[in-house]
Amino acid sequence: MAPYLLLGFLIAGILHVFVPKGFYNKYLSKNNRWAVLWAALLGIPLPLCSCGVIPTAVGLRREKASKGAVASFLIATPQTGIDSILATFSLMGLGFAIIRPVAALVTGVCGGLLVNRFVPEDDDADVSASGSCEVESGNRIWRVLRYAYYQMIQDIGGRLVIGLVVAALIQVAVPDEFFLSFGSEPLLQMLVILVVAVPMYICSTGSIPVAAALIMKGLSPGAALVMLMAGPAVNLASILVIRKSMGRRFTWIYLLTIVVFSVLFGLLVNAVGLEVPINMTHSAHMHGVAGPSVFKLVCAIILTLLITFALAMKLFERFSKKTVDPNTTVYTVEGMHCSHCEAAVVRAVEEIPGVEEAKASAGRKTLTIKGPAKAEDIRAAVEKAGYTFKG
Repeated sequence: MAPYLLLGFLIAGILHVFVPKGFYNKYLSKNNRWAVLWAALLGIPLPLCSCGVIPTAVGLRREKASKGAVASFLIATPQTGIDSILATFSLMGLGFAIIRPVAALVTGVCGGLLVNRFVPEDDDADVSASGSCEVESGNRIWRVLRYAYYQMIQDIGGRLVIGLVVAALIQVAVPDEFFLSFGSEPLLQMLVILVVAVPMYICSTGSIPVAAALIMKGLSPGAALVMLMAGPAVNLASILVIRKSMGRRFTWIYLLTIVVFSVLFGLLVNAVGLEVPINMTHSAHMHGVAGPSVFKLVCAIILTLLITFALAMKLFERFSKKTVDPNTTVYTVEGMHCSHCEAAVVRAVEEIPGVEEAKASAGRKTLTIKGPAKAEDIRAAVEKAGYTFKG
């Protein structure tokens, strides 16, 4: 996966730095089917997880994006990204690499159209919080590389490693053809996967090696696609935040659309007979007959070093002691998982009177405020953004 991941991270960094801030809002503000379609198309290549996409979507809503467009963006974006599309191709073949973004597009558009049809304006919850990231400055090439190979890896590197380790454990510990005991009940496989995947936080990239390993052990390709769709698209935390930010009816449509369409696409994949490439299945059992190419090996070493450095810095930040300025106050804020969450919290509080400077840390679960701002105002802004203020 390493060469494709390195390329995917780079493209994600280019999108992050070079796409203008108001580009998405320009196409998402109208309350019609075209805004819903554009939201899904624009969201599919973005490397946002199911937690990082929420503050971005709330920010789009604050800037007058339609309800349907926000729903489409929320559903389609976390299911895939440019990095996960390339990684899917590397490990599971062209068929899965195509079906993932297609399924995300169809699911997002249908969910958005349903929201436009059944969620009236007065059913919206308070969406005045913004998830827009701060305007960055500095050399663009450096910002691309920093976002691609440091910030993104800090955000998903841990879950990617967990996914790879779980995949290796499945390959070694689970008996061959274990899932064939469900062979006559492919729908049961999908329901079991949904029960496990929906409440959990699963990264769209980290889920790929797990899905591939499960297929090798007899899980149907359709059930694997259900995990690749529903797992990254939703988790228990995102459900609670969306319920608070967008309203109950919006949340039910969002959740049911993901569940129903993941099962439908899973059944479709099984019906057409889409499978993992034969050479990959054989390679799993060729114990050392053919090693990776030198290029892939070099890429794997580079990726390993980048992940090690990024996660080491994240741990250092979490556990190191910092000298606190006497003019600052440090609050505990829970629910932040990535750099997008940090930006959303900072954006929510920076306009409060008395806030001279704000800095959030997902690793430390802290929000540091410089200035005489009142704790009550900070609490209100943080909770309005969908995060938990602990004081």
